[in-house]
Amino acid sequence: MAKQSTAFTTREEALEQREWKLLDAEGRALGRLATQVAGLLRGKNKPTFTPHVDCGDFVIVLNASKVKLSGNKETDKIFYRHTGFPGGIKATPAAKLREENPEKLIRDAVEGMLPKNRLSRQLITKLKVYPAGDHPHEAQQAEVVAPMD
Repeated sequence: MAKQSTAFTTREEALEQREWKLLDAEGRALGRLATQVAGLLRGKNKPTFTPHVDCGDFVIVLNASKVKLSGNKETDKIFYRHTGFPGGIKATPAAKLREENPEKLIRDAVEGMLPKNRLSRQLITKLKVYPAGDHPHEAQQAEVVAPMD
């Protein structure tokens, strides 16, 4: 007798029911915020979660410039990028990155918590990060999500 599979896969109808979630980053620890956002983007909060399917929601993060970095990370944490040319490595401290581009600080943290595959590149497009408290997505009527910590 063949064993029957009990695996669940999300149907196309369920994917069309994406919601918009709103999180405020003011005073929240960067890592804890990024963990919560990554889970919402993947859809791990839904009973229909399927690891290989994009079943997550759109996420709006406000006040990115007011996110909290614990310990000495404000001065000691360095973000690296490479231009592709010999000797082209660039180092930016977290304080300077927050000053110039606070959205990148959160986007990089969330991207690091997503799986390293084609699906993650699709998921990260659903993340909208803004440095201040206003956003252009008022028409979507985003649901405010309470902090987990």
